[in-house]
Amino acid sequence: MTIEPESPDIDIGAIDDVIHGRLRLGVMAYLSAVNPASFPELIDKTGATNGNLSTHLTKLESAGYVRQEKGYNGKRPQTLVHLTKEGRVAWIDYLDAMKSLLGG
Repeated sequence: MTIEPESPDIDIGAIDDVIHGRLRLGVMAYLSAVNPASFPELIDKTGATNGNLSTHLTKLESAGYVRQEKGYNGKRPQTLVHLTKEGRVAWIDYLDAMKSLLGG
């Protein structure tokens, strides 16, 4: 009699599609360690273009995961991106779902 190892239950629906995109994943990972981050800092860290980063930040903001604060640093416009409490919870849930998917 051969005993087959149990295969883990995989809940692919637990993966948050808002976070799972490569650029949004990078933004969330960076903001989880450095919060807030300036828009130019995020461009530098992710390699995104202004327009591409802006589009993805809007998607994260619509989900309630980040908040953009627009203001000035002296006379220069400045945008700071903050990870929200909801965003931190979503990030931790995302990491847990990935660990589960990978069998951890």
